[in-house]
Amino acid sequence: MVRPKDLKTKIFLDSGDPAETREMIERLGFLDGQTTNPTLIAKNPDAKERFEKGEKFTAEEIIDFYQKVVKEISGLIPTGSVSIEVYADQNTTAEAMLKQGREFFGWIPNAQIKFPTTAEGLKAAEQAVKEGLRVNMTLCFSQQQAAAVHAATRGAKKGQVFVSPFVGRLDDIGQNGMDLIADVLKMYRAANSPVEVLTASVRSLDHFLYALHLGSDIITAPAKILREWADQGLKLPEADFVYPAENLSPIAYQDLDLSRNWQSFDISHDLTGKGIERFSADWNNLIKK
Repeated sequence: MVRPKDLKTKIFLDSGDPAETREMIERLGFLDGQTTNPTLIAKNPDAKERFEKGEKFTAEEIIDFYQKVVKEISGLIPTGSVSIEVYADQNTTAEAMLKQGREFFGWIPNAQIKFPTTAEGLKAAEQAVKEGLRVNMTLCFSQQQAAAVHAATRGAKKGQVFVSPFVGRLDDIGQNGMDLIADVLKMYRAANSPVEVLTASVRSLDHFLYALHLGSDIITAPAKILREWADQGLKLPEADFVYPAENLSPIAYQDLDLSRNWQSFDISHDLTGKGIERFSADWNNLIKK
């Protein structure tokens, strides 16, 4: 297959398995990038095999393993973007995240460092951008959080900053996660923001197609969704595409002043905290005590 000529959105694979990277390049005929996180690395076949044998990693070994995986992925998509997530639990400081981010950024030439959209994560991102790092603010669940990302990374160049709203996890609590994508895109476009919206936690082909319909800058999707899209001939949504959200509560758009300091926005969200707990637990589960 070849990239559809009218496709403007970048397509990323959400996976910690280079074998899936190869498969998606072959199936789609292209791949613009890949996102990884601790949970996906824990699902890597080599990590799973080792874990099932009862052979956990040392703290140093798991970092080496992560580096090996992203280097292989980077080699497969050298002109794409590869997101590498710092380790963060509820107590991890901005300084600790930044130290990891600097190290991980040096692993590959096309790294995008993932920080959580928390106060400490935003502090880390603010400094990282000043140092020329590329960042991906993950676990975003509100328009206020997305506004804070723009404000914290003010002065960034296009392509230097992504924000990743997690649509599927909002759906899980009965909210229409795709409304958040529409709201953040509207807000950023009005402000001519350089921050790119990366639709994440994609659970269905409807999520994927509606993100295309909305004009999301980037979509990251698991191999299962990209296979389904490939099987349908990489179809693009029609102009009258309707997203089925009957059982989900709408998320209202907020008029926010993006010239404010990022600290003035309400960045608290229960799902961000729960996401951090899940990622850190999956990571720690791989490490010898």
